[in-house]
Amino acid sequence: MVAKLRDRGEEFKCAVAIDNHPKVKHWVRNLERDVEGAFWLPTSSGRFFPDFVCELKDGRILVVEYKGAHLRNVPSEIEKDQVGRLWAEKSAGKCLFLMAFEKDDRGRDVSGQLDGIINNS
Repeated sequence: MVAKLRDRGEEFKCAVAIDNHPKVKHWVRNLERDVEGAFWLPTSSGRFFPDFVCELKDGRILVVEYKGAHLRNVPSEIEKDQVGRLWAEKSAGKCLFLMAFEKDDRGRDVSGQLDGIINNS
């Protein structure tokens, strides 16, 4: 089962960047609720369901959560980023996590952020 994705907006643009990345083999829009088959990570307030789950051509798994710029400094979103990074760190290089924004703090668009996490991990 694959979750729905509107064909407009910032998350759609993120999906297009994922789809166009040469090192992404397959990807799906993650399910949004606590249902069988959804990918989730634990947080202090419950479960977090990242937006996209990707298989890279080299066999690694990349999980991407897309956030609007207005959510960059929200404590619950910062916690999600910390949990995702810890999950990736504990995977011994098998998994990557990206909290993506339209532009990151280095001015990179989503494609640049994907390049950064995929090529430098």
